[in-house]
Amino acid sequence: MPVAAMTIEVRIENAQSLKDRRQVVRSLKEKLRNGFNISVAEMDEAVTWKSATMGVAAVSNSRDYLSGLMQQVEDAAVRISNDLGAQVSDAWWEFLED
Repeated sequence: MPVAAMTIEVRIENAQSLKDRRQVVRSLKEKLRNGFNISVAEMDEAVTWKSATMGVAAVSNSRDYLSGLMQQVEDAAVRISNDLGAQVSDAWWEFLED
């Protein structure tokens, strides 16, 4: 069964505190979870207020479905991040299992 995993790196230039960073990360995670049938988690420690790395995972019987889903998730992450005053600096995904 195919599993797709995506890594999303987010820059949060307007964050002035750890609280600002957490608010952006929490909101992005919730909106992605609610919009898609995916798992989302923060992957790094809060070393800096200005960035965050998030992981996304999805499972399906269809590789084609997962390919489309990952593109939609990336597009949504970019849009949501911009709305929150942040930006996606990089995003990539891969199939973990066939």
